Amino acid sequence: QVPLVESGGGLVQAGGSLRLSCTASGFIFSRYNVGWFRQAPGKAREFVAAIRWSSFNPTYADSVKGRFTISRDNSKNTAYLQMNNLKPEDTAIYYCAVDRSATITTIYSEYDSWGQGTQVTVSS
Repeated sequence: QVPLVESGGGLVQAGGSLRLSCTASGFIFSRYNVGWFRQAPGKAREFVAAIRWSSFNPTYADSVKGRFTISRDNSKNTAYLQMNNLKPEDTAIYYCAVDRSATITTIYSEYDSWGQGTQVTVSS
């Protein structure tokens, strides 16, 4: 069983919005920090946003700050990434991951489990 499943990706025009979901199963989701990462073709996986188990003090990459919002609903074992004012350079596969560190990390290798990813394509 895959512990994390992303959904909500798709094709959108520049300036549009999408909301990604990351649904967890098989573990106590509320004890984990959640991170969103993305990977475009030919590029390294990069940090997008992260949120602590308590939802306190979310962290964002500079490239998405002011446009993306990360949130979570522990009662639904789900985290979200609201993406507004999308740009063609946001095109990538988006992944969610979980981590039990005491503080948020932006380093993908420090996350424990990953979803399979969801494709986001932004046309110009």
